[in-house]
Amino acid sequence: MTSTPQKLRVAVLFGGRSGEHEVSLISASSVIKNLDPEKYEVVPIGITKEGRWIAGPDSLALLKSGKAPNTSNAFIRPEPADTNQASHNDMLRLGKIDVVFPVLHGPYGEDGTIQGFLELTGMPYVGCGVLGSSICMDKVVQKKVLEAEHIKQVLYVWFWASEWLKKKKDILQEFSLAYPVFVKPANMGSSVGISKVKNSEELVQAVEEALQYDRKVLIEQGVPNVREIEVAVLGNQEPRASVAGEIISSNEFYDYDAKYVDGKSKAIIPCKLSTEEADEIKNIAIATYKALNCEGMARVDFLLDSNMNMYLNEVNTIPGFTSISMYPKLWEASGLGYKDLLDELIVFALERSKEKKNLKVSYQPKQEWYTE
Repeated sequence: MTSTPQKLRVAVLFGGRSGEHEVSLISASSVIKNLDPEKYEVVPIGITKEGRWIAGPDSLALLKSGKAPNTSNAFIRPEPADTNQASHNDMLRLGKIDVVFPVLHGPYGEDGTIQGFLELTGMPYVGCGVLGSSICMDKVVQKKVLEAEHIKQVLYVWFWASEWLKKKKDILQEFSLAYPVFVKPANMGSSVGISKVKNSEELVQAVEEALQYDRKVLIEQGVPNVREIEVAVLGNQEPRASVAGEIISSNEFYDYDAKYVDGKSKAIIPCKLSTEEADEIKNIAIATYKALNCEGMARVDFLLDSNMNMYLNEVNTIPGFTSISMYPKLWEASGLGYKDLLDELIVFALERSKEKKNLKVSYQPKQEWYTE
């Protein structure tokens, strides 16, 4: 008699304290729906906008309704719960978790913070590690790393909120980028807080808007007649890239409404590129992925001008997983369906965790090397 393989217990984390909370809930719904019930036991864990952790099958519905309880009822532990140990009434012991799937977009989920927490637990988790997550979340740091790798990007300037408050006039007088420009919070995604600015009068308002979401502001040179191209990358040390896709935005640029609200934006997958151009953009995507220490997954976004100059725009380490999101659609067009994509991501998470467990976590010097 053959025994039935034990299901992996997958904790799906969603919600969170960032401005992308609602997007995370939509992505998580798709992930939970598509995790194969024959292979996985899903443990949904929602994080409210206030940072409370809510576990249980109704956690997603509670966060969507805005009626989550005021107390947390979840914590993650790598080992099975001790059923003989008393616990607080408001705590739900989750038992052993085999792998964590964070679907937390933006700060406190995509920036290395939750990854650092999960590293401390010793549990496998899907997606980039602490370093790759934090570098990619901060668009300014991301750009500086890619400059060292000679990966082409648009001209940009950046400054802290404190500098803006103290030296606003100087910053405006020294501003040398040609309009239009894009003003962004350095640490945010889903186009939250981004403005397209066409003149100096709009610039101040756009900076003030960006500062509502981050202490650091990035201003990028606009690209005329731009095409927005995206490539999905998957894997650990030997990643592979999907076909390239193009976004045809319903708005002047691919802002939050165009991505998630009006439903009028279109995706051309694969996009119209020559074989040589498609290969080049995929190679740059993989080189970028490796340079930024990415693992698991990332979506690499490009700007393409009328002369076919390719500019690296940004990298998203927890891309959208909604039914209309580019990352799963790009892989589907490359021959990898949604369910199989989730399977691969979990495999990569387990492989990385196994590699780390074989490492020495501490160093014991020889006694004669030091004296008390």
